[in-house]
Amino acid sequence: MKMHSYWLDTATPSGDYTHTPVPKEVDVAVVGAGFTGLSTAYHAARAGKSVAVLETNTVNWGASGRNGGMATTGLAIGFRNAIKRYGERRAIGYFREYNEAIDLIENIVQEHSLEVDYQRSGKMNLAWKASHWEGMQKTAEALKRLVGQPVELVDRAGIHREIGSDVYHGAMVDPLGAGMHVGKFGHELGRLAIEAGATIHEKAEVVDVERIGSGTVHDLKTTRGDLRAGAVVLGTSGYTGKPFGWQRRRVIPVGSFIVVTEPLPQQLVDELLPNRRMASDSKNFIYYFRITPDNRLLFGGRARFALSDPSQDRESGEILKKAMHHVFPQTRDARIDYMWGGLVDISMDQMVHAGEHQGLFYSLNYSGHGVQMATYMGKVMAEVVSGRPEANIWRDLKNPWIPGYFGNPWLHLRAGGAWYGLQDKLS
Repeated sequence: MKMHSYWLDTATPSGDYTHTPVPKEVDVAVVGAGFTGLSTAYHAARAGKSVAVLETNTVNWGASGRNGGMATTGLAIGFRNAIKRYGERRAIGYFREYNEAIDLIENIVQEHSLEVDYQRSGKMNLAWKASHWEGMQKTAEALKRLVGQPVELVDRAGIHREIGSDVYHGAMVDPLGAGMHVGKFGHELGRLAIEAGATIHEKAEVVDVERIGSGTVHDLKTTRGDLRAGAVVLGTSGYTGKPFGWQRRRVIPVGSFIVVTEPLPQQLVDELLPNRRMASDSKNFIYYFRITPDNRLLFGGRARFALSDPSQDRESGEILKKAMHHVFPQTRDARIDYMWGGLVDISMDQMVHAGEHQGLFYSLNYSGHGVQMATYMGKVMAEVVSGRPEANIWRDLKNPWIPGYFGNPWLHLRAGGAWYGLQDKLS
């Protein structure tokens, strides 16, 4: 069994950027070579900007290469909760932004004929409890009426049309959800950024940032050289480091863990997920799962609120394996080939936060929806640094500091885990 990402293990890097010379000056410096950073670089370079991407590790190393490979519709807080919090008009706008994000990925894939196993096979949200199913029906009605979203409901009697499991009370299916091989996509984004004129610098950790004057110009000190940037875009999500303290205090990194089976017989694949949906359930301690392009079952979730390291990944992976066997008893004999973890970034309000603080631009807090939103927000931030702040629909959202949090998440993870576990029991 391999203790690292299936996606990264089965993708070919677009290049080795560990020795590329760090330029002395650029129009835009992007911190982080995940989907946010690479998409920002690609779109900014296409617009004629000189761009350098600075990455502590390697391209796609973080959340962008460790997730479930799902580009799904909908807000992390849910559509009806968004209406209660922001009103109908804003909630509809926020929801549609996620649709546009998936459309952007599809457009990039089609424009460049990328071989990234992209497929718009739909998203399926599964009701863990009967009360969740009741809420799901209300959500589906609101989405159809207010957004025109083509969602469909599947009750418990018909659930086997969608999933080979008896544990769920129903499902809401959205055909606009998509999946892809995120390892391949990340490296292709890197290649596209390079071809557009950007440079990528791996093993170039940003250790200090100094604002020059009162504008957006900054001097950045990295482990591979220093540079001056006309604008800096931070796209580091759950891996946000010490030089960016204001943003770091607004992000709690939470471990999300995944196990992947050996390739399964076609008959079993057809039984488990006959329509190849991207699937997740309605718990706070969420399970999410899908079939990979080579017919493996990928099964992930927040097995517990913990960080990601080798011991945590293995312990959480074993919890997930038991959960997978509970949801899909027919996989008990399947070998586990991959087990890994990574960090998602969660904010106080579980909303995307992007904007400018003291001259430094940032886009963070995707709350488990980073595949599409990080890619999309890269395009948005490229527009923002080009002088079009109105492109950023999230710019007016308050970005609250997490009380008592200074970058060490352990206490907050314990409290959050206890709270969400209680909510799952009471819901």
